[in-house]
Amino acid sequence: MADRPNVLFFFTDDQRFDTIRALGNEAIITPHMDDLVRRGTAFTHAHIPGGTCPAVCMPSRAMLHTGRTLFQIHESGQSIPPEHTTLGQAFRANGYRTFGVGKWHNGKESFNRSFADGDEIMFGGMTDHWNVQMYHYDPTGQYSTTLPMVEDPWSSNKLKHRPCDHIHVGRHSSEIIADAGIRFLEAQDGSKPFFLYLSFLAPHDPRTMPKEFLELYDPESIALPPNFCGGHPFDNGELHVRDEMLAGFPRTPEEIRRHIAEYYAMISHLDSQIGRVMAALERTGQRDNTIIVLAGDNGLAVGQHGLMGKQSCYDHSLRVPLIFAGPGVPKGRTTPCFAYLLDIFPTLCELCHVAFPASVQGVSLVPAMTQQAPVRESLYFGYREFMRAVRRDDFKLIEYVVNGRHTVTQLFDLANDPWELNNLAQNPAYLSKVRELRGELLRLRDEWGDRETSWGQTFWAGYAGE
Repeated sequence: MADRPNVLFFFTDDQRFDTIRALGNEAIITPHMDDLVRRGTAFTHAHIPGGTCPAVCMPSRAMLHTGRTLFQIHESGQSIPPEHTTLGQAFRANGYRTFGVGKWHNGKESFNRSFADGDEIMFGGMTDHWNVQMYHYDPTGQYSTTLPMVEDPWSSNKLKHRPCDHIHVGRHSSEIIADAGIRFLEAQDGSKPFFLYLSFLAPHDPRTMPKEFLELYDPESIALPPNFCGGHPFDNGELHVRDEMLAGFPRTPEEIRRHIAEYYAMISHLDSQIGRVMAALERTGQRDNTIIVLAGDNGLAVGQHGLMGKQSCYDHSLRVPLIFAGPGVPKGRTTPCFAYLLDIFPTLCELCHVAFPASVQGVSLVPAMTQQAPVRESLYFGYREFMRAVRRDDFKLIEYVVNGRHTVTQLFDLANDPWELNNLAQNPAYLSKVRELRGELLRLRDEWGDRETSWGQTFWAGYAGE
């Protein structure tokens, strides 16, 4: 067992695909993520399949940890049933020391099933980065401790207790999570390979960070994205969800520039904490035998298409960073091969010689890394009962059903229109492409079992494109 590679998994919250300098964004400062790009293989077209609830990160994380598709997880990922073997559980059963830190959005039982130990655990979706409610590892899996609490910072509700066993006041969540990871790495004796999962809360709002990182970015110097606009041009079914209320209506250039500056500052601070963990891995002599993964749970609009959140089928919401580095991974390579986060599970199993369970539906990305061989020809996406989309080659089709009626069809040529500005669906020259992609949409609908879900039943009952 000792000669198997370790795994160090960095998972970020709301980090969009285009927020790493080495992958083309010269406006952001990410030296440690850049180093991972140079040392490994970056998937430039990694995606999530979308979400079945406004808290898109919850199903996204369930898909990551089970390797299952969007409509084959349990209750939008609120929990992971025992018949769905988790990533940590598979590694734990194969002799790995599994240790979980940070955000877990898929139920307490599945956390303890995945990890034999852990620390600084936050159950839920978000919190104040400077007043972080966390648990130490509870071997019983109950995590029932509550602390006295005067006021809920996210509403006007007065609470008697807050469910956690300690609160870090005045320390940033990214630093707390990095510290826990460093302590774990420094305690390893090499007798067993480890699987260390560090799930950061950043750059999720509220976007607050140490002042020196905010000062790296001048909002007045931030370039607005080409697809910035004051509001989404039509009702997509979810225009007033919580995320969309983070900026005023209509969106203004000044406010969006400020949001982007804060978003970048959060990522730069997060990058610095990843650097601290990587330095500990190097210092303890474990880097050469450790596979490193960096991924994000979903994207974020931050003003694109007049949106702020991740509740859409545009690339800014669906595409995420995904980097592998370490033993068996080619260095300095980028690949445009399509990937889902749910493919990470079988990929790590193949790299670490761990048999992946029958419940996994993802596919290994090793052929895409080593041979640039595509493992997926097309991608299927959905958001609640409002949107379904498909991408094949450079074209993406998005269909909308709102209030039970098929309202809008969008077709984008992403090779020539990466910002998804020019809808070609009504252009006579592209009618055959619309028909082709609608056929693929229906094929994937049936393959994924979408029609059997409550969301799918509502969407497809109103859809007029069959």
